[in-house]
Amino acid sequence: MTISEKVAYLKGLAEGLGLDTEKSKEGKLISVMIGILEEVGLSLEDLEENALALGEEIDALSDDLEDVEDLVYDEDEDECDCEDDEDYDDDWFEVECPNCEEPLVIDEDDLSRGYVVCPNCETKYALDLSDDEVSADEE
Repeated sequence: MTISEKVAYLKGLAEGLGLDTEKSKEGKLISVMIGILEEVGLSLEDLEENALALGEEIDALSDDLEDVEDLVYDEDEDECDCEDDEDYDDDWFEVECPNCEEPLVIDEDDLSRGYVVCPNCETKYALDLSDDEVSADEE
């Protein structure tokens, strides 16, 4: 039972009592109170309807925002935003192993040794630093 239905029931009870709303002070008071309750009940119903409509709009906006986030953030998920990463170290770089195509991480130790070993296929590659590029010359 909604508030408006309860107020209508109360109004029916008051009318059934035969209260004199013209001459009786108590009748006038009860009549005014029931009128106020009717207005409050209608206002509450309007607010409930608006809240439901707003909730549906928020759900739709949330779904749209989720779609936008998927488009924006999922594409860059595999990329490293290393500038914001505290553990970022620019003393290494990555190349692809010519043998197994797995990534090879080359750091300062590898550069000082002059070679790198693929952790996947265990192939050893010499590093040619003459042009600051990595050569895939097997030793």
